[in-house]
Amino acid sequence: MSARRRLSITTRVTLFTGVVATVLSALLATVVMVAIERYAVESATEEITAAGARVAIQLEQGRLQYPLATLPLRSIQVVDSRRHVVASTPDLRGRPPIAAFTPEGRNASTSVVCGGVHSGRCDLVVAQRVHRRGERWIVYAASPAVPFWVDPRLATLVGGLAALLAVIVTCLGRRTVVASLRPVTAIRSELDQINAASSGRRVPVPPTDDEIHELAESVNHTLCRLHVALRELRTALDRQRQMVADVSHDLRTPVTAMRAEVEDALLAPDETSVTALGAAVMPRLDRLQAIAQNLVTITQLESGMAGAHEPVDLSELVAAELCSRPPAKRIDTSIDPGVVVLGDRSRLARLFTNLIDNAERHAQIALRVSVRQEPSASLDDPGFPHGVAVMEVIDDGPGIDPDKRELVFQRFTRLDPPRTTSAGGAGLGLTIARQIAEAGGGTLGIEDSLCGARFVLRLPAASPPGGPSDF
Repeated sequence: MSARRRLSITTRVTLFTGVVATVLSALLATVVMVAIERYAVESATEEITAAGARVAIQLEQGRLQYPLATLPLRSIQVVDSRRHVVASTPDLRGRPPIAAFTPEGRNASTSVVCGGVHSGRCDLVVAQRVHRRGERWIVYAASPAVPFWVDPRLATLVGGLAALLAVIVTCLGRRTVVASLRPVTAIRSELDQINAASSGRRVPVPPTDDEIHELAESVNHTLCRLHVALRELRTALDRQRQMVADVSHDLRTPVTAMRAEVEDALLAPDETSVTALGAAVMPRLDRLQAIAQNLVTITQLESGMAGAHEPVDLSELVAAELCSRPPAKRIDTSIDPGVVVLGDRSRLARLFTNLIDNAERHAQIALRVSVRQEPSASLDDPGFPHGVAVMEVIDDGPGIDPDKRELVFQRFTRLDPPRTTSAGGAGLGLTIARQIAEAGGGTLGIEDSLCGARFVLRLPAASPPGGPSDF
């Protein structure tokens, strides 16, 4: 097995082709030699039969000459009914009968006789019956038996041609394999050159419509997918590095501020009260807590952790969250009662809080919050079978350009002033809000507004009481 593994495909196919070609050539040579041998035997049989027939006719007509005429490589004997040799060619003079078999009827009989009057030689003998003076005489005509190889020169020629044919077939097989595997060599060479820095390169595709062509296309498709995955991985790594840098910056800012407050208090303990120190430190602790909570939430969302799936009164949730918030900016509301959705109450509260925090940071004077239910755009819409719950949060700030509206939902995106995360945001709130919306089967986007930014949340409304359940 180890030796087989060391042999290349070209070598193995060449060896196999050589063995098959040799066997087939040998079989072909054997068939040819058998055919030639049969033809030679038939020709020799016809010749000695004709020679014996001429003698038989002369014998019947009484014109037989003694001794018989010499024939090249032909021997003839005339044997009477008492098995006495009456006449023969000179090479058989004084010899006993060349054969012992007798023909049946008037048909000639043929046999190969070995070790007879010609010791150490086999003869092809044809016996013919002749009626002479009321007796049955026999005319034997013989010639050397035709061996299987007929003639050494002929056997050498046929064997040489068979060997040449085997060599030609083997060489053609090797050439075909080498030509077929040449694209594979090119593919392997190109693959050896492809690395992370050159992931956009592709292997050459042969023009032939065969399995190697399909292999090259499959390799290129795989390389294309790997290139896309590598590019996405690089983007993710860049975003991760940027995230680590931004989180470090956002964490360092409140920590530095709190350290400064505490150091000032330690330098002048008599001039600093605990209440003033707590009032200065608590907002920064709240910001640290918000950053940590956002990181935990986005990790849960991206890991696919499922939230609760229960009816949530969106109108009541928004009203409760607004009541629990300290007044930072004026908030105008338009909340229709009884707008119910299916989802996780804590995640929906986080979504609303992130939208309000973002709006308060960028609002100049006031912001507006509205909750309502609308019918589905299509009665057959599978995403909103019972209508659409719509929540809008609008601020009166500088707004967001249409070409940058999708950017704000990416992690740590910093838009050009006047809207930027330097206003106090960590750059994760809107990303989390959109992921919560999409996890609940809804959408969150920015739509046109007369002033400021208008965030619109759409969620599938829950079925009305007594209606079919969504669970």
